[in-house]
Amino acid sequence: MQSKYYELTMTFQEKDFVEFIADFVANIAGDGLEIGSDHIIVRSESELSNIEDAVKSLIATLGGAIKIVYKIEEKENEDWVASYQNSVAPIEVGKFYIYPSWYEAKEGKINIKIDPTLAFGSGHHGSTFSCLSAIETYIQKGQRVLDVGCGSGILGLAARKLGAKVDLCDTDPISVDSCEQNFLLNSAEYEELWEGSVNQAQGEYDVVIANIIVDVLKFIVHDLTRATQKDGILILSGILDKKEKQVTEVYEHLELVERKQKDEWVTLVYKKLN
Repeated sequence: MQSKYYELTMTFQEKDFVEFIADFVANIAGDGLEIGSDHIIVRSESELSNIEDAVKSLIATLGGAIKIVYKIEEKENEDWVASYQNSVAPIEVGKFYIYPSWYEAKEGKINIKIDPTLAFGSGHHGSTFSCLSAIETYIQKGQRVLDVGCGSGILGLAARKLGAKVDLCDTDPISVDSCEQNFLLNSAEYEELWEGSVNQAQGEYDVVIANIIVDVLKFIVHDLTRATQKDGILILSGILDKKEKQVTEVYEHLELVERKQKDEWVTLVYKKLN
């Protein structure tokens, strides 16, 4: 173990971008990742300026709309990996038990193994938590389900373990690889997994899930609607409560059947009537 380690703290002006950037960072930094309501902390024994540069490059491609304050510090190494692992506890969401690989599965629960040091999406974040709750309520065995912006694959895994036939997609190729690895980790199978978005989906689905930032939910509204079959369910998450109205205005052509909230994060469940 080295005597020093590095810590990169990224503090956000707008909280709704935290999950989006954390997903990106987790897929390029195979080290400890801590996610707060308005910040992300990356720790590594390797220098972290490359992570900062990668995030800045990503933001530049989005027109610089995301404002972040960066701070890199060198600290004394006190076996931070072990400390981090000890701080990451399993979490229960209804029937689901989400746990890292250094814990054991829980009898009587639907177990999903996710290592948050390797991929973001462990159920602790409010948007993922409420989305898992909606999945438990609305997904049934044998249904055809699409997870859009799958990230770590946790939502698709939850649907699969309920007996659904699952397709997944993400525009980030590293997320696609991470999703595939997590399905293998859980000995689970998907139908299709592709790099891209919902516009490449074939046919219609009983349930479509999209846990993505508000700007993207607004941009792909027509593609998400087309992918949802008549009388099907569309689960939208990743919505900060102060931006909820922006989503409800765009999706007003669908019937809102339920609203769930965890902390300041909102999940909206819609039904497509025609």
